[in-house]
Amino acid sequence: MLTGKYYIVNMKAMTVAELKTHFSDVLVRVQNGENIKVLFGKAKRPVAMIIPIEKSNTPRHIGVLDGRGTFKAVKNSKISEKEFLGV
Repeated sequence: MLTGKYYIVNMKAMTVAELKTHFSDVLVRVQNGENIKVLFGKAKRPVAMIIPIEKSNTPRHIGVLDGRGTFKAVKNSKISEKEFLGV
């Protein structure tokens, strides 16, 4: 984990250079639920936020096309319909 004094408290924001240097550690923190704001340039302007992906046990929907199309896996398909849809 990050050990510098800057990171001991609660890291909410970091510059692009810091992000590049500690990228793997930042990903661990994000996996543990922390949000990281990315600051850019000399003015350290916030430009992005790295947030954890919410895990869901509900089936994924196609969105605007939901119910308007179909998908059927062919016999020679290398992936199943469930794998294709990410279910």
